[in-house]
Amino acid sequence: MSTDLAAGRRPPADPAVGPSSVGRSIEALWPAIVAFAVFVLVWKVAALIAGLGFILPPPEVVGARFLGAWSDGTMEPHAWATFVEVVLGFAAGASIGLGAGYLIARSRLAERLVSPYLVAAQAVPILALAPLLALWFGPGLLAKIMICGLIVFFPVTIATMVGIRSVDRGLLELAASLRATRRQVLTTIEIPAAMPSVLGGLRVGATLAVVGAIVGEWAGADKGLGVLVNLARGSLFDYPLMFATLVTIALFGIAAYLVIVLAGRRLIGIR
Repeated sequence: MSTDLAAGRRPPADPAVGPSSVGRSIEALWPAIVAFAVFVLVWKVAALIAGLGFILPPPEVVGARFLGAWSDGTMEPHAWATFVEVVLGFAAGASIGLGAGYLIARSRLAERLVSPYLVAAQAVPILALAPLLALWFGPGLLAKIMICGLIVFFPVTIATMVGIRSVDRGLLELAASLRATRRQVLTTIEIPAAMPSVLGGLRVGATLAVVGAIVGEWAGADKGLGVLVNLARGSLFDYPLMFATLVTIALFGIAAYLVIVLAGRRLIGIR
């Protein structure tokens, strides 16, 4: 190495040492950054060509209103109300969906009894059910949690059912020959094998929970991002605020999705 330095040559790089994790993260983010820049550019051009700045404000106006709404306290109480609804609704819907999916996967009788009602409930639009739930349970938090839970329940249930049924039959037979208990089979074979499918359902459910919260707020509420959208569009005629609220809702959905993705990477690694 000293000879190389004396000759002005750099020593060969250690093949075991790769690029830093920060460098890899930045490299992985470039496509998303470019796509976002293109999206903002198209938005700006569309606003200029259409000449409809009143109902399609340019991105810089929406960005300024977004920062202003958060700094002056307009956005925070509505965002917190929606956040609570999303977290509790997702937790309720996902928990029941995991149990129902496992039961359907392991019991033909349960599948025959539950599946028709499950499909029928999914076929009815949540927009039609939300006003009824708000009427039955009032405009409070309970109705919002139920709406979120209903919209999360179906994808998590189906993903769990598919994941459990995809477990290798040979592993189950091996566990039976070793006299493994039902709990041992569940924790060592079924859950690890079904986890990728379950996480897929949870990703869908996490984003749908945000949709359910907004729909529930439209059905009847005095606080929440859905309420703020209606206020900005209707009585306030503040379209930049409406778009800023929509951006906040989108960020909620992205954050919920990323939480499930990161949790999945901790559990099963990158796939």
